[in-house]
Amino acid sequence: MSRSVVRTRLTAVRAEAPPRVREDVLAVEEPLEIRVGGRRFSVTMRTPGDDFDLVAGFLVSEGVLTATEQLSAMRYCASGSGPAENTYNVVDATVRDGREAVLLERERSVYTTSSCGVCGLASLDAVTTDSAWTVAEDPLRVPRELLVELPERLREAQAVFERTGGVHAAGLFDADGSLLVLREDVGRHNAVDKVVGWGLREGRLPLRGTMLQVSGRASFELVQKAVMAGIPLLAAVGAPSSLAVDLARRSSLTLLGFSRGGGFNVYAGAERLLP
Repeated sequence: MSRSVVRTRLTAVRAEAPPRVREDVLAVEEPLEIRVGGRRFSVTMRTPGDDFDLVAGFLVSEGVLTATEQLSAMRYCASGSGPAENTYNVVDATVRDGREAVLLERERSVYTTSSCGVCGLASLDAVTTDSAWTVAEDPLRVPRELLVELPERLREAQAVFERTGGVHAAGLFDADGSLLVLREDVGRHNAVDKVVGWGLREGRLPLRGTMLQVSGRASFELVQKAVMAGIPLLAAVGAPSSLAVDLARRSSLTLLGFSRGGGFNVYAGAERLLP
């Protein structure tokens, strides 16, 4: 069985039937310690799988990395507590090309939950200043009919959610609606970092001309991550927050909310939608 899921026993209780013991499949949640150059940078709670993409995307979101060649290596290593055993819960990244100075500015040692990654860390000004690219001039134009289809295309590709019902998803689509990559995680921000990290490791940053469809709501942090990766359009199944809308408008990112049931609301960047 994949490390992303685990079996457990439970007691199912229904109003009109006696309790019944059965097996279920749960999404795994474990800590991941992110080190850079051997020093701890952050700890996040995540679903194991695509960890290198997660670390790379996190470093893009933090402004540490902007290009593939700035990341020289990544490896799993022992946790440093107890026996020297590789638990696959510690990843050490090596950066180059003068990124150490940026790293020192960003360095922090905080506990990051699976529901909130960098809550309260970055301001609107910091995000818009630190982004290596602007999405304002991205030529992406998308028919409304295509955008309506993205949530279902995302849902159909969610293998872990199909088994557990307990993870978020982020899917990156091209301008024709083809799914480029999908990542799942107990944390929606982790799923997005995994997509962004894929883009970095594939040498695709900035991710111009693409659309990011996510499950759940659209927080400030998800808009931040899209902007930092050069993604011009973010669509969420749930509602956006006020700060997410503010940042989307300031960054010229197209932001869609309530993207489900054959429609959506446009909170920013309506000019990218074709009739």
